[in-house]
Amino acid sequence: MIRLRRPAATSSVSPAVARLKRTRRSMTLLFAGTTAACLVVLATVAVRIDAESRRSGLDHEVDGRAVGLSRAVWFDDGALHLEPLREDELARSAEVLAVLEVAPGETPSVWNVVPARSALPREDWLDHVWQDVLEEQETVVLSAPSEKGERLRWAAAPVWDGDRIGAAVLVGTALARSEHDHDLLVRWLALGCTALVCCAAAVGHLLSGRAMRPALVALGRQEQFLAEAAHELRTPLATLRLVAERDGSSEQTVRLVDRLSRLVTGLLARARTEAGTQRVELVPLRLDQLVETTVEELPEHGSVTVTAEPVVVPADPDLLAQAVRNLVENAQRHGGPAGSPVEVTVTPGLVQVRDHGAGVPLADRERVFGRGVTGAGSASDATPGTGAGLAIVRWVAELHHGTVHLTDAPGGGLVAELRLPEHPPRTPPAP
Repeated sequence: MIRLRRPAATSSVSPAVARLKRTRRSMTLLFAGTTAACLVVLATVAVRIDAESRRSGLDHEVDGRAVGLSRAVWFDDGALHLEPLREDELARSAEVLAVLEVAPGETPSVWNVVPARSALPREDWLDHVWQDVLEEQETVVLSAPSEKGERLRWAAAPVWDGDRIGAAVLVGTALARSEHDHDLLVRWLALGCTALVCCAAAVGHLLSGRAMRPALVALGRQEQFLAEAAHELRTPLATLRLVAERDGSSEQTVRLVDRLSRLVTGLLARARTEAGTQRVELVPLRLDQLVETTVEELPEHGSVTVTAEPVVVPADPDLLAQAVRNLVENAQRHGGPAGSPVEVTVTPGLVQVRDHGAGVPLADRERVFGRGVTGAGSASDATPGTGAGLAIVRWVAELHHGTVHLTDAPGGGLVAELRLPEHPPRTPPAP
């Protein structure tokens, strides 16, 4: 059943406060997540730009070195002269240097290897490099491992022997140093982004806490006001009832006091529930027995007949009894002259209350459930009311994930139908 809990102890946290705290955590996570997403995008762009920049720098370096050295060597009557490489500064500073010479119809021969043959790619890679130079007729840049397994970036520049390419200068540089610097940048970016996300989360948590502080103060003041209102309203009503019984006042006066007391209780319960300061729970109960008991407790229940089937629904007995009581009392007040019959029918998931009055115009059947509308009688009905009875009925129905509406009764009159689910919802109703 839906059981309204009052804050039992000062250490307990009301649902409204708990929701605000969850909202604060969600805002903190959202702020941190948004910051993290932006930083990840920026870091990804920076990493890619750095990788491309380093790759472009390496390519430019080996390309320029290979082209410069290819101009330092030449062919003379088919003989390749490599003497200038011994004194060329570009050759001295090269990490890996070699000259490929290929006679027509032969495989490449390797000359002037620096620092050692193991620093060059395998024979099949050298053939592949030579074929690329022949096809492109210009300097080619590619990556290839050395025989030792070290990853290098290579540039091969052609050396022309008349109208054919007779040799190629091969210059290589290791990728390890550039990749190490790149990895170092990535680690620093990761650490920096993590620190910034933590700072963003802390700032978001602080700002959200400051933003919600007025709401927490307002909730506390509202609960204090409701507690004081409950005390200030119930005490004079109880005293008024005692005075009315002792002085022999009319039964109508006592009934009005009881009705006003129930109304005050319902309004306070509604205010606390909607404010989130009271918790809601569901337990199964016998709907037919609750309706029969509620009708029997009415002061004028002689004109009310109940036809009920055994029905079990998840509900709060106090709130549901109040909703049924409001429907029956509304039918008694606005369903015709005093003593007019009222029929209450209980079937699975449905409570129907029928009167024999003038009914309600179709255009007003939603309006009568609004606050401040006095009853469900006709537009000319002058019977006094509080304007909250049917509004409370609709609130109770929605709290139970049900509905309430008015329809025409066969043969005249009005039927109020309160529909309730026979199985509890998977999630509790939101106040």
